[in-house]
Amino acid sequence: MSGHSHWATIKHKKAAADAKKNKVFSKMARAIIVAAKQGGGDPDGNIKLQYAIEAARAVNMPRDNIERAIKRGTGEMEGIQFEEVTYEGFGPGGVALLVEVLSDNRNRTASEIRKVFEQHGGKMGAAGSVGYMFERKGVIRIPANTTTEDDLMVASLDAGADNLVRSGELFEVVTTPSDLDKVRKSLEGKFKIESFEWTMLPKNPNKIDQETGKRVLDLLDALDENDDVQKLYSDFDIAESVAS
Repeated sequence: MSGHSHWATIKHKKAAADAKKNKVFSKMARAIIVAAKQGGGDPDGNIKLQYAIEAARAVNMPRDNIERAIKRGTGEMEGIQFEEVTYEGFGPGGVALLVEVLSDNRNRTASEIRKVFEQHGGKMGAAGSVGYMFERKGVIRIPANTTTEDDLMVASLDAGADNLVRSGELFEVVTTPSDLDKVRKSLEGKFKIESFEWTMLPKNPNKIDQETGKRVLDLLDALDENDDVQKLYSDFDIAESVAS
């Protein structure tokens, strides 16, 4: 299983289990604030905000929290200003990592992220050191036990998707970033959509052994514990049983 899919599956389950924790809501609120600041407070005219809100609802974030985050983003309420930053680096086994953060103090966050890399056998790299190994895509996740691969493949391709892959208990419909919304709307009346997002997929997954895979997962877990970290992408490829 490729690293991006493996981690996305783990993250999805973890988000559901940790939904009551303030840390999860804080990360969701930051994403909403930045999206509203960039594109306005109306989700109908701001796809990024729409996706941020739906992700927050998926972990049962209260409506009041969502509305306050939107108002902070649009300036209707005072709040901390966050900056989007992506850090790049390498983990155990030369695995490539992208770390997307929303930070109110870039220097502090960079120092914290660098320390986590070093503590877990990795190294933070310069901008551009691994970014070229990934490509931005849209991904729609559908439970594999709710449909057949053939039925979903036909519907996905008819809707304009690029590909369909199996990731554990989920099917992942892959699209171009601009087609994600169109394909999602085409599929949502026919299939149960568990989640969807813009993501970064590795061009050439890095095959590693189980021991290295566990070390990489430890690094990802440690990075995810940082309040500023929003999304993590990796190119590792290991057996599905490693993270079970």
